[in-house]
Amino acid sequence: MPSKFDSIRPFDDADLPTVLPKLFNNKEFISSLVAFKFPKWPKVLRPFLGSVTRQYIIRQITKVHSLREFQRLVEPYMERMINTTTESFTVTGLDHVDLSKACLFVSNHRDIALDPAFVNWALHVNQQDTVRVAVGDNLLKKPWVADLIRLNNCFIVERSATDRRQKLAAAKLLSEYIEFSLNTQQQHIWLAQREGRAKDGEDVTNPAIISMLGLNNIKSIDFASYLQSLRIVPVSISYEFDPCDQYKARELTRLAEQGRYDKPHNEDIKSIVKGITGQKGRVHLHFGQVLPHGFENAKQVAQYIDQQILAGYRPFATGPVAAEMLYAHTQTAAAPVVANPLSPTEIQTASRYLHSRLDGLSADEQLKLLSMYANAYLKQIKTE
Repeated sequence: MPSKFDSIRPFDDADLPTVLPKLFNNKEFISSLVAFKFPKWPKVLRPFLGSVTRQYIIRQITKVHSLREFQRLVEPYMERMINTTTESFTVTGLDHVDLSKACLFVSNHRDIALDPAFVNWALHVNQQDTVRVAVGDNLLKKPWVADLIRLNNCFIVERSATDRRQKLAAAKLLSEYIEFSLNTQQQHIWLAQREGRAKDGEDVTNPAIISMLGLNNIKSIDFASYLQSLRIVPVSISYEFDPCDQYKARELTRLAEQGRYDKPHNEDIKSIVKGITGQKGRVHLHFGQVLPHGFENAKQVAQYIDQQILAGYRPFATGPVAAEMLYAHTQTAAAPVVANPLSPTEIQTASRYLHSRLDGLSADEQLKLLSMYANAYLKQIKTE
């Protein structure tokens, strides 16, 4: 049955007979899959690999009769990614969150695909339902990408509207869908604390996100009570190494120099692939405390989320070592760099990694890269 949310909701079981054949008959999707799975194979073999891959997928898909069965096909790949690209994946705070009711997980945003994927995995291994993920329509310019994302429990945040009325209508629909998912369908939601990744390492919640959540509030309920009903849980995700750090450093430098940055074709897709396949070292996920009652406006809620995310952030050795390297480069720092109880091995590993990432970057790009690792750590020690 058609609903008001059809334009933004994830696909459901009834969509599968239409969506799956369209996806797996898309040559660009198959080519992208081959390039991802066989990156080192000669390109001359890719047509053959594409044909084999497509036939393999079709055989697998004949066993799929529901979205849950489709998502089970992805689970082994997620587990393999964790085993091969991370040194460890640790979780804290989840045991203090009541998951008997749906939660709105508001997270810092460092990686396009992996931030919600790691939240999903933490919930999955604890026998919990996974989240519905908010994804900006800027990532959905290719129809096959949109189909694949919506098959994986993602809903669309419409950002492309230019007319003021259209923007407001889209925001109201999104606000209503989030509340409906949480309180009627009892589905967890993942939402980034701001639009776009925090490429500079500054995790700051945009109060406009909180204002959007409140658009669906009926007038008989005060702001604080409505926000509390959404069960907002701040989430911190920390990566020891960021596979996309050089991409981010170059983009930040262009923005500083030219005031704008025009993304090359398919850069977002390349960042997704790089994030998934690149080495991340240790990864830590911390679930903060559910938003309490009493906040009067969006700015106060945003500040609470910021405090919780910063408190749960783990800078690993790359944070303090980058801060020391930054101080050595500039002889200035936003805050004094204090000694952490790091082992010589940790310091050596972080230093070796950071120096390797500085290779090939300009002086300004090097400072941007070091800052993105150091910023959260420097902000943390300011609050201690």
